Amino acid sequence: MDGEGRRDSVNSAVTKEGESRGSSRHRRLFWKLRQRWKLLGLFEIDREHEFYPLTCDLKEGLKDAIQDIICSDATQSALTDDDYSAKLTQGHEGYVMRTYAGPVFSHFRQSLGLSEESYSRSLSACGLFLQFISNSKSKADFFLTNDKRFFLKTQSKREVHFLLQILRKYIQHFQAYPHSLLVKIVGVHSISRAQDKKKYFIIMQSVFFPDERITGRYDIKGCHVSRWTEPEPEGSRVLQVFKDLNFEGNVICLDQQRQWFLRQMELDTRFLQDLNVLDYSLLVGFQLLHPDEKNQNWSLANLIVRTKRSVNGAGSPTTSHSASVPGTVEEENSTDKEDDGTEFSGTPEMTSGGRIPLKKIGPQVSTVSDISNVIAQNRRLLPNYRNPLHVMDGPELRYFIGIIDIFTVYGLRKRLEHLWKSMRYRGQEFSTVSPSQYSRRLCSWAETHTV
Repeated sequence: MDGEGRRDSVNSAVTKEGESRGSSRHRRLFWKLRQRWKLLGLFEIDREHEFYPLTCDLKEGLKDAIQDIICSDATQSALTDDDYSAKLTQGHEGYVMRTYAGPVFSHFRQSLGLSEESYSRSLSACGLFLQFISNSKSKADFFLTNDKRFFLKTQSKREVHFLLQILRKYIQHFQAYPHSLLVKIVGVHSISRAQDKKKYFIIMQSVFFPDERITGRYDIKGCHVSRWTEPEPEGSRVLQVFKDLNFEGNVICLDQQRQWFLRQMELDTRFLQDLNVLDYSLLVGFQLLHPDEKNQNWSLANLIVRTKRSVNGAGSPTTSHSASVPGTVEEENSTDKEDDGTEFSGTPEMTSGGRIPLKKIGPQVSTVSDISNVIAQNRRLLPNYRNPLHVMDGPELRYFIGIIDIFTVYGLRKRLEHLWKSMRYRGQEFSTVSPSQYSRRLCSWAETHTV
């Protein structure tokens, strides 16, 4: 082939490569425009999706990270300071995955009745990850495992640092109050990919699991400014999470469980107040109960199972290597009506003021006779259903309830934001207030919107 022929061949190859790159860019641009048009909802992260390469790396990296924990798992009976500061770095082709405080989250997952094998299956299954696009002001990216059991949410380095700082207190709060409504964070990682900025992300159990029958979802902050979501036209398949003003005129009918709920709201928000945290949300979802579900909830056999799960304990996240609590997300072969799993149960000492010091975790509850411990820990009769720590059944509806987004500290920036909003929204209720006021206001919302 002469020089001119070779040049034509090279130019043709370059043209095809350029067309391929251009076609890929056009597909991604089309996808972004399509997403902007749809605005909200769940979307499969397929090969045309801009996050497809990232989620493939996440799946592989998380699978290897969990496998490392399985292989190195020791039978230690208590976590150490080194476990809280642990950082595992694993190199892969094209990226580096880091796992933070791996032993701590492994113990916490076990305390929730979640085996490492089941956890790994959810995160690394062949099914595509889902992207959740919401009307939140957050710039975070939200991914959902294909079975919808776990959320992966990107966080800033500052937020991850804060979580790791408070991790011991977070774990101790669940020891003191095993039926807490706080979101269950089960992993913290970062991924560094070639030519990409390092991404930090947390993994948490979805409050809205299982979601097949959920018909309404709300994000509640207890205020009014910017707390309205315009509903999609009737018949739209877009998944929407509504806000406070959308909820007005409705109530959460908990019947006999109302007092428990209000008390747990007080305990959880007080914990967040002590951490100087604000801007968290109370998630509320609901679905209709089937007639057989209403009847079965109060059958003798069901009550026995629920009582055993709610009272008997087998350890705690930091004192038992194989503890299990009634926060179990069932294995794949489980059903809605069957989920094994007892609970961890620290028995904290009461202070003179009636509060439970987080750093003191006492012996485990093992019999129904330890009723004082059950009361101190504010346990409730859990439903015989998946995700029981976030599920509450009323007379007609099943509610999914949890507190999320617990990383916003009331620092200088938030104090200045409070000052500015105080002048702009004079006399109105807005989200940025002191942690003590935020806690009281959300508890007040819960009291006025439940029966």
